[in-house]
Amino acid sequence: MGMMDIDINCDVGEGVGNEAELLPFISSCNIACGGHAGDERSMRSVIRLAKKYGVSIGAHPSYPDRANFGRKTMALSPEALVETIGFQVNGLVRLLAQENVPLSHIKPHGALYNDLAKSEALSVVFLSAITSFKGNCNVVVPYGSIFEKVALEHGFSVRTEAFADRNYNDDLSLVSRAMESAVISRPEAVLEHLLTMVKKNQVVTIAGSHVALTADTYCIHGDTENALQIITYLSRQLPKHDTQIRK
Repeated sequence: MGMMDIDINCDVGEGVGNEAELLPFISSCNIACGGHAGDERSMRSVIRLAKKYGVSIGAHPSYPDRANFGRKTMALSPEALVETIGFQVNGLVRLLAQENVPLSHIKPHGALYNDLAKSEALSVVFLSAITSFKGNCNVVVPYGSIFEKVALEHGFSVRTEAFADRNYNDDLSLVSRAMESAVISRPEAVLEHLLTMVKKNQVVTIAGSHVALTADTYCIHGDTENALQIITYLSRQLPKHDTQIRK
């Protein structure tokens, strides 16, 4: 067996300022486009870094809630949600056009991502906001989620995602960030968690169960305190397990 290539994505442009260090090591990034974080300046700067390092670019739209970093559910009318998602994604796409770089994917952020995973109605509204991108861009979805099912039914190309730095419950929902065990921050533990997903197509949950999970891309949160330490550790250690981050 040869070397296995995996796609590692990071949420970036969220005000942490570690992109110049992170991007050389990863293959995809999701740029905050004004909902929970980010503005024209931060978007442009990350686009240029991604272009320099050959990293594919996705939009990372969110509930419009900078105060809570997009991590709380908002009850928006369908019209209001469509309007804000369209505004956020198109804002990034306008800058991408100026820099002559394509949009590779759209990945919702935070509470919106978790809400879409379990709501058909919300998924339909969200997808209607990004219909114009259906033909030439992937939607990043949680594996086995309602969001994945609805996106496929509506003719979108999807990429299933798993989280290398987050613990899972048995139903494949993420352990709430209110819990101390939500985030996996030890690089060795992230490697082990990731390799189980990559090699065995399953995840070891917080309860110790082995649950089936297949992913096209694996996320490391750019705002995790030691994100850079985790990424550099993975890039050194993965080849020892016949795996490497796609570049």
